[in-house]
Amino acid sequence: MPYTIAEKILMAHAGKNDIRPGEFIEASVDLALGNDITAPLAIAEFKKAGFKKVFDKNKIVLVPDHFAPAKDLKSANQCKILADFAKEQQIKNYFEVGCMGIEHALLPEKGLVLPGDLVIGADSHTCTYGALGCYATGVGSTDLARAFIDGKCWFKVPASIKFIYKGKLKKWVGGKDLILYTIGQIGVDGALYKAMEFSGPVIEKLGMDDRFAMSNMAIEAGARTGIIAADSVTKKYVSGFKRRMKFYISDADAQYEKIYDWNVSELEPQVACPHLPSNVRPADKLSDVKLDQVVIGSCTNGRISDLRIAAKLLKGKKIKFGLRLIVIPATQKIYLEAVKEGLAEIFVKAGGVFSTPTCGPCLGGHMGILTEGEKCLATTNRNFIGRMGHVKSEVYLSGPPVAAASAVTGRITHPDEVI
Repeated sequence: MPYTIAEKILMAHAGKNDIRPGEFIEASVDLALGNDITAPLAIAEFKKAGFKKVFDKNKIVLVPDHFAPAKDLKSANQCKILADFAKEQQIKNYFEVGCMGIEHALLPEKGLVLPGDLVIGADSHTCTYGALGCYATGVGSTDLARAFIDGKCWFKVPASIKFIYKGKLKKWVGGKDLILYTIGQIGVDGALYKAMEFSGPVIEKLGMDDRFAMSNMAIEAGARTGIIAADSVTKKYVSGFKRRMKFYISDADAQYEKIYDWNVSELEPQVACPHLPSNVRPADKLSDVKLDQVVIGSCTNGRISDLRIAAKLLKGKKIKFGLRLIVIPATQKIYLEAVKEGLAEIFVKAGGVFSTPTCGPCLGGHMGILTEGEKCLATTNRNFIGRMGHVKSEVYLSGPPVAAASAVTGRITHPDEVI
């Protein structure tokens, strides 16, 4: 019987010999993740159920990243719940401010998620790790609590949709543009409860940072996960990690609910307009949109290659007077690399601020909240009404090149205009 990557991973972790889309299974997870918003709820349920010890202290990860460094008393209390639980349970993979980062960049960087794994996280963007060829999906806090108890979770096996990208990408076009284009084509419910499988010659040439950006936003099309088969690029990325891993590929005759086959050679840098990630238009068609703020960072585009390309466009330039530019590296390691390479200096000299790692403004947490009538262009992943602050503010989504160029002009701008 032929199977997709998603089906093979779920089948292996459920100990089954066959599996079908729509089937409910119970499977053992390799990792269970919680953050400062979702983990406190899971911890409360775990204790309420009367359990004293987690199933495996080495397979739980706690990352206070959403409102950390703590922005107020409530967020400080949330973070303390994680710290106390980690100490009580001797959880090794607890990351305090100073060593933490945005969870979906931090875990791959630390080798905590690897090809062939089954990973759950009480955060919708857990699907990011599918870029490594694993099955990673978001769950609720009660599901996380159950995983704390016995390392298992219930799953409904998703049907898979295959996306094939052909051609050669233009300059300034990357993984963020590909996924925005994809969501624009199929809609925010176009892959509802499906596994999106990204493939084709264009994907094979993408670096890991671009792949993470694509898988990260699979949830914005309603998908359970976004998977890319592990190849030489993946294997190079994980080569320094010693834990056992398994490389899955879909069978040639695996069954897909749909197959999309696109030539993206003519694709221009993309921008998602308010108030949906599917409301996508080319950047050069939006030059009349004036901006109050630009954010470069997040679990989608806060990696070192993202900062490098933004700095390249900003070097020697000043941002538009009156505009706020906020740059947030996704992890401490990325922060240090950006400092050593002089990228942080470029951002600051341009008139921006260079922040400690945090989810911050992406979810309307802190470090860049919008007030009524303000417009922001961000390299984040979601632009729903009120996502970054006031319900009458507007959030546009783009990749780092468009974000950096737009910070210079004060309006949405194609990078060619400022290079």
